Amino acid sequence: MTYRITLLPGDGIGPEITAATVRVLEATGVKFDWDICTAGESAIEKYGTPLPDITLESIKRNKIALKGPVTTPIGTGFRSVNVALRKQLDLYACLRPCKSFKGVATTPYENVDIVVVRENTEDLYIGIEFASGTTEAEQLHDFISKHFKGKVNAGSGYSIKAISEYGSRRIVKYAFEYARKYKRSKVSAITKANIMKFTDGLFLTTAREVAREYPEIE
Repeated sequence: MTYRITLLPGDGIGPEITAATVRVLEATGVKFDWDICTAGESAIEKYGTPLPDITLESIKRNKIALKGPVTTPIGTGFRSVNVALRKQLDLYACLRPCKSFKGVATTPYENVDIVVVRENTEDLYIGIEFASGTTEAEQLHDFISKHFKGKVNAGSGYSIKAISEYGSRRIVKYAFEYARKYKRSKVSAITKANIMKFTDGLFLTTAREVAREYPEIE
């Protein structure tokens, strides 16, 4: 059986990394049919956009992609391709296992075995921003000044932080279902709910509700 996979070499060191990864995967004996597409700076040169429709269509069609690092300009330029992919494909859960191995002495910690489940589509990742000096930013400043007791400096740029009950519930359930499937004993909810009571507070309240459905997990 041959597996057709979208391959995004990426920018900078991306092509070097993905080439090495492809060699490792093909050395397993599994057969791959690489559907090579582009994203990031290299895509702008060819298509005029960092995330071409043809690339997105390939990922949706193949349902799996191997992506190298892509450039994200700092402070200016186009928005993150990673964030765009998450939003377009609703990739709300970023799963990052962290485990130490005997014989690998590159960290100061031993016996590490944790899995980070990060929500990828809400909070500040929702991507709603207003640049300083724009009409929208000035309108938002006027609204905040009128309805909020705190002071916001004129000329500010704004990023909207939005957390929903729906988004919170599904990411917490994902974490607990993962813990149950792989026999993990504990799930920790990480928030800033002591300060951000109406956003992180909503997430924490929802997490506690979901946790009651999994009494065997701390």
